[in-house]
Amino acid sequence: MSNSIIQQQSGGPEVLQWTAVDVPAPGPGEVTLRHTAIGVNFIDIYVRKGAYPMMTLPGTPGMEAAGLVEAVGPGVTGLTVGQRVAYVMTAPGAYSERRNVPAERMVPLPDDITDQDAAALMLKGMTAERLLHKTAPAQAGDTVLIHAAAGGVGLLLCAWARAIGCTVIGTVGSAAKADLARGAGAHHVIDSGTEDVAARVMEITGGKGADKIYDGVGKDTFEISLACIARFGHLVSFGNASGAVPPVNIALLAPKCIALSRPQVFPYIADRANLLATAANLFDAMRKRIITAQIHHTYPLAQAAQAHDDLEQRRTTGQILLLA
Repeated sequence: MSNSIIQQQSGGPEVLQWTAVDVPAPGPGEVTLRHTAIGVNFIDIYVRKGAYPMMTLPGTPGMEAAGLVEAVGPGVTGLTVGQRVAYVMTAPGAYSERRNVPAERMVPLPDDITDQDAAALMLKGMTAERLLHKTAPAQAGDTVLIHAAAGGVGLLLCAWARAIGCTVIGTVGSAAKADLARGAGAHHVIDSGTEDVAARVMEITGGKGADKIYDGVGKDTFEISLACIARFGHLVSFGNASGAVPPVNIALLAPKCIALSRPQVFPYIADRANLLATAANLFDAMRKRIITAQIHHTYPLAQAAQAHDDLEQRRTTGQILLLA
């Protein structure tokens, strides 16, 4: 027997129940993974509430984890019992002690990348890596604007963009968050609650605007971004923390010849070769300390409901892990 967090219905943190489960032998193309560290992300809360229809009930939330291969199913090559691996998948189920997973989605962990760091950064780290290196490749000399710069992905973008050689401008919602963004690498920080973001960006850039804008906020920042992007700039809207961006008249992009993208990480890593290449770039950045996991809160897996409540009530900072 093993244990998992099971929810029978959508709802608040209280629906997350510690439950004994049977884990069968792995099927063809699968491995049985014993989790050691499991990442907690805000998307898990959306899934728990039923806002994102990604999980059939009863079900187990969680999209990223690290652990040890305990058994190998028929037809699996390249993975062995006892090997350390990590993953991020669209199929929830990571809030579990053990789980059968597709072998092709497992990323072998190098000896110098810990289970906890990998579990904390597979989703956010790969998202930042793809945004900066594929969706709108940042180059030395670019001025980049990062909305919600003190958020999980925002902090990684600040650090990584600065390492590339960009001038980094971040928006935040408080003085405390401003300190976080500066600590991560932002050269300039704008408090969106007290300052005119577009005016400040134009002031900082001498009227040119930002070459690249990475926006995980959505509705509340979209028009601001249009107002302060440079000619031939690229606006990347990758999240909707404030709500979805309303339908856009693409003619608004024409006066500055703006490129507009609405990406997510999973299509970029759907192919195994791209998955491994993205992970290799992420691990290299972690190895060089360009980005760090910033794990500030850990909970026993059985206390997943408490972890969710703390995250929703904004009692946490940095990355959150469940330990199995």
